Amino acid sequence: MRSDLYTKCVLTIMAVFLGILALRPLVRPARASAQSSDYSYLFVEPRTTTLRKPDGTTQVEGKVFIDMRNGNVWGFPTLSTAPYPVDTTKPEPPVSSPMYLGKFDFSKLR
Repeated sequence: MRSDLYTKCVLTIMAVFLGILALRPLVRPARASAQSSDYSYLFVEPRTTTLRKPDGTTQVEGKVFIDMRNGNVWGFPTLSTAPYPVDTTKPEPPVSSPMYLGKFDFSKLR
C-alpha cells in the first residue's frame, strides 16, 4: 500500500513537470528573428547600386555588404535592380558570388 502511494505521487509530480514543459511555449513563445545571429556583423545596404570592381573590369547592379568587424566592403551582383540575383536566361535560380570592393578604415574614426 505504501509503495503504491509513493508511485502515484512520483508519477503525478512527473506529469505536472512535463505539463509545465509542454505549456511553456504557449505562455512565453520563443522570439522570432528575421536575421540569424551568425551574420550579425554584416551591414546590408537597403537598395541595389552599381558595383564596380577596383580594377575596372566589371560593372554590374548589386547589393553592398559591409563587414563591421574589419571594414571590408563586398558586393553581390544581382544583375538587375531586384534585391536578389536574377538571370532571365536560365530556368534555375542563380547564385551570386561576392566581389571585393574595398575597405573602410574604422581605426581612423577616433
